[in-house]
Amino acid sequence: MDMDLTRLSAISSPADLKKLAVSELPELAAEIRWAICEQVKKSGGHLAPNLGVVELTIAMHYVFDFGHDRLLFDVGHQCYPHKLLTGRAHLLDKLRQRGGMAGFPEPSESNYDLFSVGHAGTAISTAVGMARGDLLNGDAFTKDTPDGRRTVAIIGDASIVNGLAMEGLNNAGTLDRQFLVILNDNGMSIAKPQGAVAGYFNRIRMNPAYRSMKRTAKDLFKSIPGGATLRDMSHRFSEMAKEAVTEDNWFEKFGLLTVGPIDGHDIPTLVEMLSEVRDFPHPMVLHVHTTKGKGYEFSEDDATTFHSPKPFSVNGCRVELKSSGRSFTSAFSDAMADVMERDQQVVACTAAMPDGTGITQCLDRFPDRTWDTGICESHAMDMMAGMAKTGLKPFFAVYSTFLQRAFDQAFQEVALQGLPVRLCLDRAGLVGGDGAVHHGFCDISLLSIFPQASLMAAMDEPSLQASLEFMRTYDDGLSCVRYPRDNVDDRFADDCPPFELGRARALITHDSPDVAVLGYGTMTMTAADAAATIGSDANVDVYDARFAKPVDTELIRSLLERDIPIITIEDHTVTGGFGSQVITAAADMGLDTRRITRLGLPETWIYQGSRDEQLAEAGLDHD
Repeated sequence: MDMDLTRLSAISSPADLKKLAVSELPELAAEIRWAICEQVKKSGGHLAPNLGVVELTIAMHYVFDFGHDRLLFDVGHQCYPHKLLTGRAHLLDKLRQRGGMAGFPEPSESNYDLFSVGHAGTAISTAVGMARGDLLNGDAFTKDTPDGRRTVAIIGDASIVNGLAMEGLNNAGTLDRQFLVILNDNGMSIAKPQGAVAGYFNRIRMNPAYRSMKRTAKDLFKSIPGGATLRDMSHRFSEMAKEAVTEDNWFEKFGLLTVGPIDGHDIPTLVEMLSEVRDFPHPMVLHVHTTKGKGYEFSEDDATTFHSPKPFSVNGCRVELKSSGRSFTSAFSDAMADVMERDQQVVACTAAMPDGTGITQCLDRFPDRTWDTGICESHAMDMMAGMAKTGLKPFFAVYSTFLQRAFDQAFQEVALQGLPVRLCLDRAGLVGGDGAVHHGFCDISLLSIFPQASLMAAMDEPSLQASLEFMRTYDDGLSCVRYPRDNVDDRFADDCPPFELGRARALITHDSPDVAVLGYGTMTMTAADAAATIGSDANVDVYDARFAKPVDTELIRSLLERDIPIITIEDHTVTGGFGSQVITAAADMGLDTRRITRLGLPETWIYQGSRDEQLAEAGLDHD
């Protein structure tokens, strides 16, 4: 049944929102929630995170003026309600598609979005930077400049445990101006939250004493920087705000007064509390308790599945996710579980992405040898390094786009030590609807600099299985395999030889080839499609390169010495990618590199759309 979206359709900016009475806002929340759910049913997208912040987002825009004030998002996948309230409802019907609404904050889309945000833990630090910049520019809200800009950072889905968030909090406590951190505490990360901090928040939410704590303004402000000034202004805090102050709170150790937790779905309370804290002239945390997936039983009961689902349908009490085939993630899940079954020395981890990376099966079957560290890629890399040092065989399953968050650890604690940590890079290459913030376009460039690193790509399920088996016994240094957010292609699946270090696999060969295409990963399939399209017009050899480091120097020498042109193709930037490794190897052998042509991702940002559309934009389709 369709819903009447009268209130939502009347909002073209937050100014229209402010015309509504507070009593009308819950009905607006219901309309926003319905509109988001109906669209995600059709296009897929981040559902549960957005359903959980509808009331909070409405209240923030009702109290603040974010056309003037600063709003910084953390884990930007909770931005859909914000976009609907800032003049972008007309883009919703093409969510995560070309010409439609990006799935993350996107400054090119609206001035209400300050950063492109797809990685967690960043908002507090960028907000501190903007808060300091506004102070230096004379634009900050202070008692002397009441028309200045306020700064708000909203952080959720357990990304507060990210190391960068901790660094940001540590610095935020030194600010001498208004600065509000809104902690959207929904008791979830992308999956079940991990670690001691998650347990701490659980205790706070469950302990009614924290919500009824009263302290006098004098006692309250003793330990906060600038206490005398704060005591002088304490009359500005209502009894409601004083009662909500959390005593001996973790955030106060960073120098931030903490209020809450308060109900994140009670709009009148949210509006009143935000109005109270809006002008507080020192750093503060407002702890808001929300329910991820709020409003629909299926998403509340299974917020992990509905964190970012594919298109789905609801038939009564039954919810069906649309399936488009067997994904690389599913193939990895089965292959990784098989490796762990066969080798008791193998351990595995992921950083808050057990479903997204396919590690859930290993967590279920081998709970003593598999870990989800939460949104802590740097810690996960170092933990795996420590386990490798004890003689275990660690595998770290991580999205390619999140790998760079642990680059320093891959350098210092893994590669420099010569430790065999094994990286399984999901979402490598172009990722479709998530767009530029999530493309895995630089992993080869990052990892190829390390001595003894072994870098591989899987073109199908058997090659993924074979690469994991190779990595299991590779002990000379860091190793990795990359694979896309796509379905597996089985056309060459019947005969997959084992991986041999630095050796390519011939797929299509001729006695007298006119050109040889070296495909890296699934781009090998694209090369095979192109060869089939060309047909008898030219003899095109196609090789599955398998390794970007070390490349197959014997093959490269053989082709170039026979004066056969080489085309390399990859869904990675051409800068420092597989093709660059081929050219470097040829140059090192004194061969003519002018016969080598590289195809890969251009040095431009490719925005949301289907993966096929993105590959076509990059010139990497078989046409």
